[in-house]
Amino acid sequence: MINIKIPATSANLGAGFDSLGLALSFYNYVSIGEADGIFISSLDDTIVPEDESNLIYSAAKTLYDICGRRLHGLCIEQTNNIPIARGLGSSSACVIAGLTGANRLMGEPLSLDELVNLSAQIEGHPDNTAPALLGGIVTAVFDGNSVHWVKQEVFTTLKFVVAVPDFKMETEKARECLPENVTHKDAVYNLSRAALFSVSLLTGKYENLRTAVNDRLHQPFRMPMIHKGREVFDAGYSLGAYAVYMSGAGPSIMMIAGSENKLFSGKLRFLLDSMGLEKWTVYDLDIDNTGTVIL
Repeated sequence: MINIKIPATSANLGAGFDSLGLALSFYNYVSIGEADGIFISSLDDTIVPEDESNLIYSAAKTLYDICGRRLHGLCIEQTNNIPIARGLGSSSACVIAGLTGANRLMGEPLSLDELVNLSAQIEGHPDNTAPALLGGIVTAVFDGNSVHWVKQEVFTTLKFVVAVPDFKMETEKARECLPENVTHKDAVYNLSRAALFSVSLLTGKYENLRTAVNDRLHQPFRMPMIHKGREVFDAGYSLGAYAVYMSGAGPSIMMIAGSENKLFSGKLRFLLDSMGLEKWTVYDLDIDNTGTVIL
């Protein structure tokens, strides 16, 4: 059995729709090995498919098929710490686990670039899959066949505090509410801010982050789908966050705070409770610069 550690991810980072993402210090763990049949189990309370529809299995089988190798079956054990359908890359973590595991089981026939490309083809976009595999903050463009990417390691004492609601938001549903066309003005608005985010984060110009996460392409249309989402955004800024944005397609809301703001998470917990959001969960995370690791 091969043991794999896969980080959660936060995509879009406000204005970088489908192109920016970063890895976080919050992990799924998967053990995978060849077997005569399909044996899939969840080692926590998460209910997962135990047949060929399991995303880890289907991703692994895709790679076996591409390599012309017959797959008799797999034994998969998964620990699912990353909440499902919350905008933290749970599906991408499964895809990366399946591809990474299958690649190692077959003697690593695919290069890192090829794994980045294939994972984006499976998911449809690289904003979660690329940072889950590579770590750090990743800027990526998927042209339909290949992913053109740059990974940058981020060394900062900033905290990434995420408020995770007690309800799911499927990516497909979150995309249905988006407009088919945008104005030239809105496109420029997002382009400039997406460019500003990475350089501000990497150079320590944290005062720019609040402007950099503003967006006109997806967050305004998805916000009504998050009960009290606007109030949670406001709560983050009231506590001194540098930036607040919707993680991925939502509904989780990410807040970037300075390390000196030591009581940020506790105060956020108090505010959420006072807003009637006791079932929301708060995680205090860091950026993971390593990405997926075979242990």
